[in-house]
Amino acid sequence: MYQQMIFPNLAVNDLDASKKFFTELGYSINPQFSDETCASIVVSEHIVVMLLTKEKYAAFTKKTIVDSTKNTEVLLCLSAESREKVDELVDKAIAAGGTETGEKQDHGFMYGRAFDDPDGHTWEIMWMDPAAVQG
Repeated sequence: MYQQMIFPNLAVNDLDASKKFFTELGYSINPQFSDETCASIVVSEHIVVMLLTKEKYAAFTKKTIVDSTKNTEVLLCLSAESREKVDELVDKAIAAGGTETGEKQDHGFMYGRAFDDPDGHTWEIMWMDPAAVQG
């Protein structure tokens, strides 16, 4: 079966700072699809985040690029394999210059925390008990 991929494209203020932030979280950069105007951040086999300078991003849209530190354009949610992995990734993000946002969500079967990256994009990291998913 074909596995779809997703390529969220995010406008960033400082490409080098954004690349440093995401590599400090443990993600790699695919140099084949990166240059001085964009970075291809490999999150998983099926998730690749494209970080684009605002000038490069503007080439793909006629809409105004929002200031993501003041307005929201998207909430990005990533799954984690355990509650501990949720905490590990959010703690790494904070140590790398991100800001924890919102309240910790603990519903027993589901656990999550969120952070804003240095450009203000909100990333929610969540774990759900596989037994709860199965019904």
